[in-house]
Amino acid sequence: MDFLGWRDPGAPDRSYLVAPRGDGIIGVTLRVPQGVRRSFTKTTVCSVCVTGHPGSGVSLLAARRAGALGRQGNTVGTYLCADLACSLYVRGRKRSQLAGRHEETLPLEERIARTVRNLDAFLDKVLEGE
Repeated sequence: MDFLGWRDPGAPDRSYLVAPRGDGIIGVTLRVPQGVRRSFTKTTVCSVCVTGHPGSGVSLLAARRAGALGRQGNTVGTYLCADLACSLYVRGRKRSQLAGRHEETLPLEERIARTVRNLDAFLDKVLEGE
């Protein structure tokens, strides 16, 4: 698994993501920003695993930045699969509900590596200012 992510059933606007990072593990609290409108008719694509989803299958999730920037209230956001199941989508163990979904020709190992790179890029932004 590339990362562990879950939605908080008691607080639907909150999610958590835990991922290996360097020699350790990093945990990030994610929130759905207030006032974000969700389209139920558009197709959206996850910025981490590049899976297309119909309607609200992708959510804008924001994390507080580390260090002084985070204490000032600064956040960084990315579009993620709303169910945080990127690892399953990349490996074909879960399917998007998008009709007529295109199949990638990229080998599985390269899709996994791309997912990890995209997640690392997001985590780099969260950790800036540490």
